Amino acid sequence: MAADMRLATIRKVVSLSASSVERKERKDLVVPGDVITSDTGFMRGHGTYVDDDKLTASVAGEVQRVDKLICVRPLKTRFNGEVGDVIVGRITEVQQKRWKVETKSRLDSVLLLSSVNLPGGELRRRSAEDELTMREYLQEGDLISAEVQSVFADGALSLHTRSLKYGKLGQGVLVQVSPSLIKRQKTHFHNLPCGTSVILGNNGFVWLYPTPGQQEEEAGGFYTSLEPVSLLDREVISRLRNCLLALAAHKVLLFDTSVLYCYESSLQHQVKDILKPEVMEEIVLLTQQKLLDQEG
Repeated sequence: MAADMRLATIRKVVSLSASSVERKERKDLVVPGDVITSDTGFMRGHGTYVDDDKLTASVAGEVQRVDKLICVRPLKTRFNGEVGDVIVGRITEVQQKRWKVETKSRLDSVLLLSSVNLPGGELRRRSAEDELTMREYLQEGDLISAEVQSVFADGALSLHTRSLKYGKLGQGVLVQVSPSLIKRQKTHFHNLPCGTSVILGNNGFVWLYPTPGQQEEEAGGFYTSLEPVSLLDREVISRLRNCLLALAAHKVLLFDTSVLYCYESSLQHQVKDILKPEVMEEIVLLTQQKLLDQEG
């Protein structure tokens, strides 16, 4: 049995003095303890505290100013959902007239029985019979795509799947990245030219699956294809999964173009080699160059 042996690589030496100088010059990025402003006319927001009449950062992140209010948005945090966000989540519990959903936020999200399409797209009040058959629609462990409908007072999210593009997810691969790496766009559902589709959830859950053919709209969001996935599709999905991990490791924003460019840059390597540090760095550099060329 052959083993892939790897030698230790030389770590890059980072000058702390240089980084501190850069932070002083660039006041929009701060670390805990950095003084944001000495002006007493500003209001203290999240991620800040007052020390000796100076507004100081309590978390590492980006300084955001709205009129007189100053807050620090953490670079690494749990998902803070907003109305209209597209999410990919996992059912954790079936309760009375609702499902609890894990969405990588501080609290479990809620999907009400009244906020889902009934099979067949029928429009009517939910009855006691519907409540008894909830587990036939969605049960613990099922993955779903949904949209944030509202935010409760305690910060928990209320979801809905009242569209045929949302609903139960079938065969595919789930990739978890930081929510801050998902670029906000008009649509987060993309059919890539390589024959695979991707759902870029704002909560950092990315779903890769074979691009479906024409499916019956009578399913009402609960149709899941159990047809065998071809070897070619599985290889493409595996390659895209490794590309997503490579981009996330180098803190590159994830959107349809960056994912596609990274996929194209990785074609000269085998799927298993993409996660090797030197290959990963090469692919990401090519991807960033393509993105710069596109912007130029």
